[in-house]
Amino acid sequence: MTANAEAPGTPRRPSRRAGSIRGALAGATAAAVWAAQQPIDKRVFAFPFDDVELLGKAVTRGPRWRAAGTAVHLLNGAAFGVLYANLQPRARSLPPWARGPTAALAEHLASWPATALTDRFHPARDELPALSGSSRAFAQATWRHLLFGTVLGELERRLPAPPSPGRV
Repeated sequence: MTANAEAPGTPRRPSRRAGSIRGALAGATAAAVWAAQQPIDKRVFAFPFDDVELLGKAVTRGPRWRAAGTAVHLLNGAAFGVLYANLQPRARSLPPWARGPTAALAEHLASWPATALTDRFHPARDELPALSGSSRAFAQATWRHLLFGTVLGELERRLPAPPSPGRV
């Protein structure tokens, strides 16, 4: 047996590329779930914060801000999913079910201070609610990240790995 050969019966680890594809799909799907449920959580938290609006109006001030914001939101989710898929195996101290929510909540806590910049410099700041001083906005964003991380982690863990090139 050569150094690169696998022992018979050994489960193959997916290639980095296959894991990245699975992570991107899981992340984009988790971001879609996040965006789809926003109208509900805006009522529950009694706060009008909308991530799609925030992103879309940063890209365009025209009538297509929702489409632009959705696209950016899904791309952000896919990018986070790729990072997650490639880094989460290193978090062996956490049970697999906790890795997605932990990663998403860590990102939320690390990025929340940037809301002060958004409140001040966003091109549509006069049309958006102030976030940085709002406990409702923080709670709402915490919920969204928890939901995103849970969906991401479970999908990434459960989606079958795409076939490697050259293998059937």
